[in-house]
Amino acid sequence: MSELTETSYGAEQIKVLDGLEAVRKRPSMYIGNTGVEGLHHLIYEVVDNSIDEALAGHCDQISIVIHEDNAVTVEDNGRGIPVDMHPTENMSALELVMTTLHAGGKFDHSTYKVSGGLHGVGVSVVNALSVRTVAQVQRNGKIYRQTYEYGMRTSELEVIGTSEQTGTSISFKPDPSIFTETTVFEYEIVKNRMRELAFLNKNIHITLKDERDGAENSFHFDGGIVSYVEYLNRNRTTVHPDPILISGERDTVQVDICLQYFDGYSERLFSFVNNINTKEGGSHVAGFRAALTKCINRYASDDIIPKHLKEKMGGDDVREGLTCVISVRVPNPQFEGQTKTKLGNSEVKSIVESLCNEKLGAYLEQNPAVARGILNKAVEAARAREAARKARDLSRTKSNISVMMAGKLAECQSKNPAERELFIVEGDSAGGSAKQGRDRAIQAILPLRGKIMNVEKARFDKILDSEEIKQLVASLGTGIGSEEFDLEKLRYHKIIIMTDADVDGAHIRTLLLTFFYRQMLPLIENGHVYIGQPPLYRLGKGKKEQYFLNEEELNAYLYAQASQLMRIRTEQEVEIAEDELVTVLRKLSAFERVVAYLERLNIQESMTLFLLDSDVHSAKQFEKREFVEHLAEQLKNRASQIGSIHSCAWRPACFEFDVTLAGQSHMMATVGPNIPLINEYRHALDLYKTINPYLNGSFTLSKTGGTGQESQLTAENWHRLIELVREETFKGSHLQRYKGLGEMNPEQLWDTTMNPTNRTLIQVKIDDVEVTDDMFTTLMGDKVEPRREFIQNHALEVADLDI
Repeated sequence: MSELTETSYGAEQIKVLDGLEAVRKRPSMYIGNTGVEGLHHLIYEVVDNSIDEALAGHCDQISIVIHEDNAVTVEDNGRGIPVDMHPTENMSALELVMTTLHAGGKFDHSTYKVSGGLHGVGVSVVNALSVRTVAQVQRNGKIYRQTYEYGMRTSELEVIGTSEQTGTSISFKPDPSIFTETTVFEYEIVKNRMRELAFLNKNIHITLKDERDGAENSFHFDGGIVSYVEYLNRNRTTVHPDPILISGERDTVQVDICLQYFDGYSERLFSFVNNINTKEGGSHVAGFRAALTKCINRYASDDIIPKHLKEKMGGDDVREGLTCVISVRVPNPQFEGQTKTKLGNSEVKSIVESLCNEKLGAYLEQNPAVARGILNKAVEAARAREAARKARDLSRTKSNISVMMAGKLAECQSKNPAERELFIVEGDSAGGSAKQGRDRAIQAILPLRGKIMNVEKARFDKILDSEEIKQLVASLGTGIGSEEFDLEKLRYHKIIIMTDADVDGAHIRTLLLTFFYRQMLPLIENGHVYIGQPPLYRLGKGKKEQYFLNEEELNAYLYAQASQLMRIRTEQEVEIAEDELVTVLRKLSAFERVVAYLERLNIQESMTLFLLDSDVHSAKQFEKREFVEHLAEQLKNRASQIGSIHSCAWRPACFEFDVTLAGQSHMMATVGPNIPLINEYRHALDLYKTINPYLNGSFTLSKTGGTGQESQLTAENWHRLIELVREETFKGSHLQRYKGLGEMNPEQLWDTTMNPTNRTLIQVKIDDVEVTDDMFTTLMGDKVEPRREFIQNHALEVADLDI
């Protein structure tokens, strides 16, 4: 045994990973994960280098371009990465920065006073995780260039031109062998982060462009974090008109805090250290919260305030309805790990606290009207908290729980929270089916009668007056409220929202998600909340039943069945059968949905086909007048009226014209750069390449019957082909579309929605706190206008609405 150990584990088994090999071996250690978040983190790492140049006062322009092949270019007008030979490493400084971990100018405070990417791994990690990287530097009157693949140099540093400008451009294409989930960047995710950086750095202009669909945004905010708070509160009614700005510097730590109260009941606080979003807070947040509570309580004891307002207020009271952005710049930040979500520097707490005490106290003294409005709100919150004190402890005693849940909760037998599941179902009818069909060992059922309260518009004491919410809180066992909530007491580790597939079901689901987000956020953050996905269709044939979650799944099944019974022959005598038949039919169905959507935008099918046939694929094409003139000329035979070609008002570099198609005089469409920017049109472009041969002409469908005889049917066009295939495949079957869970018997509900081996669950996650918060504010808040605008903007995306 001893000999075996010596031969199997010796010095030769000790591996040393050279260069960036360690990054490729364990990428998640450096970028968090290799999913969507890690992919986008690559952009942030490169942009952070440009931001550091801006913080040092050497850069004010940053450009990010997402190319059609999902490569990204980040360019700035900073000093440019040094290109001279490093005195000890025998390579250029550029190559050193690009290919070596912990190499950079951020460890020397004479170069960068503050920096987000303190670990020095940023751009080298991006290089290591990319199939191709190109670094281009303008410096010393020259343009330098070097290329890399998988983190390894593939060319020498070369001079490719001259320039009087300075700056750095990094282009990279993520490695699909590392990012196996996706290598497609999402424009909205990048846009939200770039907007955030522009708010935090008011001297910077950031432009973002997506060459895949022509989307483009430019961000610059002279107001800095004041503009940020105004943006966050744009859909809310504020208590005081102007945000309060606290700014100062002590012991080389720069502090900027902006706050404004609104008439809601939740707290919205976003904290940053050196531009890094510290989602878990830290010492800077603790310092601010302590100072805010002290300041407001100190002001409340002043003789100016009427006696009936005097009441001791806690931290939760003074932060009710608060929107706040905290941005600190720390020369030597101590974060928890490379993901940097919590600041650990203890000295920052006292710095932030003393600055806030001094400046916020002075502001309240100088602005008594604002102070009185804030104070009134805090006092009301304190009174509501006192009123709700008894209701908070809903799950402390077993007797209380049993009384609260009598006749409602159908409990499960297991005592292990990790395997227990709570299904929150809509109505007694669905509740009855769920109770009969469940696995009693691990599945509990809580039926809700009607819709719970919209907690976005209610104060805490009013929330706890709701019987449905009392039942829910008592069932979960965690308690409610910041002082009482305890995740360790959670009685079910899977909380599954199961509602009907109609408008009321969607509303109840949204109300429940609002409750969990506003009052029990740790449940979502720790992955305990799920949405059940009952099937939308049941297809019965004889004694056999099939269930489908959506129309796409149903079509896939129908076409698979059709491929065993049918063959299709085109007008050009091309035969389609078996797997190819399934593929063609699925793509034609997808194209039909896209065409229907575009028709709701007044872009008729014939127009869509004309544009696709004319290879209209980019908004940039409309920058050329001759291209637009050619389109107009080609359309003359199909149109009853064509307007004059004119400059596009919303995109001045482009041209457009109005057109009314023959026989459709009541509908006018605009042919211009707007069309290639529509996601559905771009989807049509992708489909068109393979389905174009099937969009013209008739089809002959040959079907083998039960007796083995073959019959033939004719479809005059591709629309009728899809319809005919579905009709023939449906023969002898019964299709039922479910709207309510109560329409299923217990066995069906168990088989389709509750059985862990068959069911489909969607885990509720938060990708972006700011975007999520904004969505709940827009859809569930008091203001009607933002909600109306949201509905108008997204109305056309609704394909199937059950009322």
